[in-house]
Amino acid sequence: MDAQKELKETFYKTMVLIRAFEEKVSALAQEGGRLPGMQILAVGQEAVAAGVVAALRPGDVLVTNHRSHGHLLARGADPNLLMAEIMGKKTGVGQGKSGTLHMAVPEVNALMTSTVVGAGPPLAVGAAFAQHYRSEPNITVVFFGDGAAAEGSVHEAMNLAGVWKLPVLFVCENNCWAGAQGLCEHCSTKNIAARGESYGMPGEQVDGNDVEAVHTLAARLADHCRKGHGPALIEALTYRMHGHGEYDRQHYVDKKELEQWSRRCPVKGFREKLLAGGLVAESEVQSMEQEAKSKVDAAVEFADQSPYPRPGEALKHVWAET
Repeated sequence: MDAQKELKETFYKTMVLIRAFEEKVSALAQEGGRLPGMQILAVGQEAVAAGVVAALRPGDVLVTNHRSHGHLLARGADPNLLMAEIMGKKTGVGQGKSGTLHMAVPEVNALMTSTVVGAGPPLAVGAAFAQHYRSEPNITVVFFGDGAAAEGSVHEAMNLAGVWKLPVLFVCENNCWAGAQGLCEHCSTKNIAARGESYGMPGEQVDGNDVEAVHTLAARLADHCRKGHGPALIEALTYRMHGHGEYDRQHYVDKKELEQWSRRCPVKGFREKLLAGGLVAESEVQSMEQEAKSKVDAAVEFADQSPYPRPGEALKHVWAET
């Protein structure tokens, strides 16, 4: 297969899988008692996860946050095990103990997740320090939002990464909302990427709804980190199409704004681009979409059939046995 076509197909397969998975979670969240806890989705942000993760190598470490499904699926996590965890089942990636907000999948080097806003970057700096100390050829990528970008922990992490020249790629998913606060209400600048210069690292903005542009920038800055030049910062300009959580009906959002961003849907836009370029046939696109739907349906069936953990298992996997 042509390498260019293969990469484009990878982008689209990843994005449609993320969208299908999260739309299913959204639907399940509306069914009373179906899913425990708060469901926090990243519908509309699929191109960031697909583009950045495709630029990583198997040995690279991924650190994510409460909006993690897309990052984990792009990294190759098993949809069955993710859905089981979201449902609190024993077969989930965290044996049903973490739920949707604290998922980590060591099998794909997604080592850490924290739903504490701004907690991911310090964890990523720790992972990158270990890579640097062991002279590994790998990097660490950490995803955080525009709201988290204002946290002191994020600035401390960037400063330390800059001082020690650590191989960290900071990825700020600027989705225009921090909870119910718009960007202009909580951020003093329209260019978060410009903060990179303050910490001795390159910082660049990119259209976060253009998967190819995201991937090109991520690959270039990942290479910068990998070559020992220190950290880098990406600000991916995108949009959160759902509320902060699935309980949130977005009464604070201008409907015209939602309509404008829906026309810039990264999945729909890339589908149209694939077909217009003639690189992929309509039948191939439909096949990828059906494959994503089948994977999600299978994940729900797997999770539904999985048992809940027994009460005594709450004390297992809490500490390491020597």
